[in-house]
Amino acid sequence: MKHLTLLLFTFYFSLLVNGQEKKTYKIHTVAFYNLENLFDTINDPNKFDEASPIMEIKANRKDVYSKKVKNMARVISEIGLDVTNNSPVIIGISEVENRTVLEDVINDSLLIEKKYDIVHYSSPDLRGIDVALLYQRELFTPISSSSHELKLYDDATKKRVYTRDQLLVSGNLDGEFVHVIVNHWPSRSGGQARSNSKRIAAAKLTKRLVDSLQSIDPYAKVFIMGDLNDNPTDASVKTILKAQKNKKKVELKGIYNPYENVFKNGIGTTAYRDNWSLFDQILLTKPLLEKDYSSFRFYKAGIFNKPYLITKTGKYKGYPFRSWSSGGFSDGYSDHFPVYVYVIKTVE
Repeated sequence: MKHLTLLLFTFYFSLLVNGQEKKTYKIHTVAFYNLENLFDTINDPNKFDEASPIMEIKANRKDVYSKKVKNMARVISEIGLDVTNNSPVIIGISEVENRTVLEDVINDSLLIEKKYDIVHYSSPDLRGIDVALLYQRELFTPISSSSHELKLYDDATKKRVYTRDQLLVSGNLDGEFVHVIVNHWPSRSGGQARSNSKRIAAAKLTKRLVDSLQSIDPYAKVFIMGDLNDNPTDASVKTILKAQKNKKKVELKGIYNPYENVFKNGIGTTAYRDNWSLFDQILLTKPLLEKDYSSFRFYKAGIFNKPYLITKTGKYKGYPFRSWSSGGFSDGYSDHFPVYVYVIKTVE
């Protein structure tokens, strides 16, 4: 794909391959987005949701919620739009309180015509946040889904640490069978080193899910996505998942991470104390990398960081334009940029 020249952006687009025959391709976007504490305005007695930023707002809480939903819908509607003329066919989501908030997002006027549906399970996470999958039901049909618990225990107290489950969805993407694993690995609370074992455990769970899929079908097309709270070069990704930065080195049951080279170029999806991290990633298994484009294959990866998603002034100039700051709503979007990959296949 190195010397491809893009000629036309539509649902179908044409490429001139190495100056030779022009071919027409179908293209779709697969994405992931951390929605930064998308909570409703209702205090759930079964969750610690009173710690959510929106609950700190005393006046106009419903107006703030409506604006937050609208902002999330805007971003989702525009990811991949300039290339595919469509929003993502599949998008993994993290930091949402429940299914209801997702229903509000997909029923927003910016998205309702896309006919999105939801795969969601409630997690035991202490903060009350979950992962989920949104999909355009005219282009993706789930066949099965399951939620996989990550059991963690604090090294010092030995007490259970409640965190997000991992979501596995298998189904037909425009007629082709694929698998999607949506993650939100444990945070770096307490410091990277102290919390590292929790993300190692999360990576091991993800690897077991991938291994189970590949034991049934070595040629399984798997998208591994999420807010990993680790960079592409950290042990959880490099040592446990064994993700490769070079497509040519990915073996049959191997995993490719297109974001490692992006990270090494100093580009990230979230910032803290003037340092960029690339915690949000989409990884792919070998069958998505083949050169035979008679079925969907990986084309390119990107970070959706349009100017309106970037803080313009002040202390955090250049950072993602987050929703919540100083105990209030900033009219922003998220403290993470979304990530996406394009998949393409030839059209006869």
